[in-house]
Amino acid sequence: MLAAYAAKFDAENPIAALEVGERPEPEARDGWVTIDVRATALNHHDLWSLKGVGLAEQNLPMILGCDAAGVDPDGNEVVVHAVVSDPAWKGDETLDPKRSLLSERYQGTLAQKVAVPARNVVPKPAGMSFEQAACLPTAWLTAYRMLFTQSGLKPGDTVLVQGAGGGVATALITLARAAGIRVWATSRDEGKRAKAVEIGAHDAFESGARLPERVDAVMETVGQATWSHSLKSLKQGGTLVISGATSGQAPKSAELNRIFFLQLRVQGSTMGTRTELAELVQFMANAGISPHIDTVLPLAEARTGFEKMNTGDVFGKIVFTV
Repeated sequence: MLAAYAAKFDAENPIAALEVGERPEPEARDGWVTIDVRATALNHHDLWSLKGVGLAEQNLPMILGCDAAGVDPDGNEVVVHAVVSDPAWKGDETLDPKRSLLSERYQGTLAQKVAVPARNVVPKPAGMSFEQAACLPTAWLTAYRMLFTQSGLKPGDTVLVQGAGGGVATALITLARAAGIRVWATSRDEGKRAKAVEIGAHDAFESGARLPERVDAVMETVGQATWSHSLKSLKQGGTLVISGATSGQAPKSAELNRIFFLQLRVQGSTMGTRTELAELVQFMANAGISPHIDTVLPLAEARTGFEKMNTGDVFGKIVFTV
């Protein structure tokens, strides 16, 4: 079958480690099912995998991808949940020390077929396309958990979304607006700031700009480059929710004095649960909102999509059709 996979690692030029070609079809183990993939989406996780982050060399070659929507063996249209927990684990699977994502220990979704635990599929709404549904399991699920599980935000509060343009950031803007939260966003790029307002932000500012007032929570995926601004933007008792650090993980200062004196809360957040994915799908159907797609390409042209993400020239998700 056709797949996009990591054949090696290249920390400096991850695209050089990408291969698009034939791989063996998956064999479903006991309790697993094989999904015929109709659409699959790209994440920064895939670029990090090509760099050798989070993927062990002994697991190469590894089909990349965490996101997929497709058809199960019974003909049902489904969305794939990417977090694979230990079969014996009970409760929130993101807290399972033995958990992994598809494309870490198990072959991923950038392929014509993917094998997943039977419990890892969620029904796809009839009104949602495969391309839209494929955007949800990583970026949109991450955003949903950040907003509705980890932040403590409620309708009427104000949230700052750092780095408008990426898949998680665009999801955060749209979900928060739909939930009655005032949304501010930042970006270095004027065009991305305009698009952020277009998709739901009440206002958008240059990265690092002084805000009109402090906010109840900050959604942080950029990391090192925006860390200080995120802390300075919070009200006393506010919450910073962080789910990624695309600009680096080592800010010049942790600013511990600010954190304890203002009683700020720094909350880590990773992916989400199958239950949260089902809630997200229903929330979007009820609110009449859909994912923001930057580019749709056939899987055979996956390299083009990877190159686009690697340059940062993206607003929303890059989706591959199969």
